[in-house]
Amino acid sequence: MKPHWSSVAIVGVGLIGGSVGQALLGRRLAGRVIGIGRDPASLAEAKRCGAVTETTTDLAAVAGADFVLVATGVAAIPALLERIDGAVRPGTAITDAGSTKGRIVAGWERHRRRRRGRFVGGHPLAGSHRRGPAAADADLFTGRVAVVTPAPATPADDVEAVAEFWSALGATVYMMPPREHDRILAATSHAPHAIAAAVAAATPAAARRFTAGGWRDTTRIAAGDPALWADILLDNAAEVQRALGRVLRRAARLQEALERRDRRAVETLLTRAKEARDAVGS
Repeated sequence: MKPHWSSVAIVGVGLIGGSVGQALLGRRLAGRVIGIGRDPASLAEAKRCGAVTETTTDLAAVAGADFVLVATGVAAIPALLERIDGAVRPGTAITDAGSTKGRIVAGWERHRRRRRGRFVGGHPLAGSHRRGPAAADADLFTGRVAVVTPAPATPADDVEAVAEFWSALGATVYMMPPREHDRILAATSHAPHAIAAAVAAATPAAARRFTAGGWRDTTRIAAGDPALWADILLDNAAEVQRALGRVLRRAARLQEALERRDRRAVETLLTRAKEARDAVGS
């Protein structure tokens, strides 16, 4: 099978970047996968686990790629895009895997007319609290959703190129504006992470030995990288605050119902929550 891309560069070969690399090579979608990062040990691990075919700490290596994926934390992405754009061949397709999109896309769009690359924001809705290339999974994106977030001025061909990339990795692709993405993800990812962290932090140390499945399921995502998640929450702070406000209002109603010993109100709220959860499936 002829590869879709002769060479793909992945900047940041952790869980997401490593999974992309494994999927590209496993599906024979790329002839070369160049892993670019700052830590030689992590890059060596990425090569050992089959996520890349070669590694370098030199960002200028993107010049040899047909497609570039930036899979670092969101705080680093805007500056990296500027450097990547100065190094790629004109017309090179670029995307990212950041969990927030508004600031990243807006930063690119401010200088669109002078750009060499063709950037379209992206976000695969897949991941884990685990980190590093050792946690990579070639099937991570299979059957999952990837969101592509073009700006109004983004050429249709550029959008198609990035959508094809995520689709080739097995994802179902949805298109939406960057701000809509950030609003939705605040409700489905960012606020839930903040709540899980709050539950974990509020649990008394003496009670931890008595945790069972419910506590562990609820707080699993709180085991994620604190620095990475602090960047996400702060970058999307306004939408996260709105989403948390909705949750706090529901919690306040439940607290009031408990104070009144109002079983009907408690059961109604729990029923609506169950219906919402059941609608998503397992």
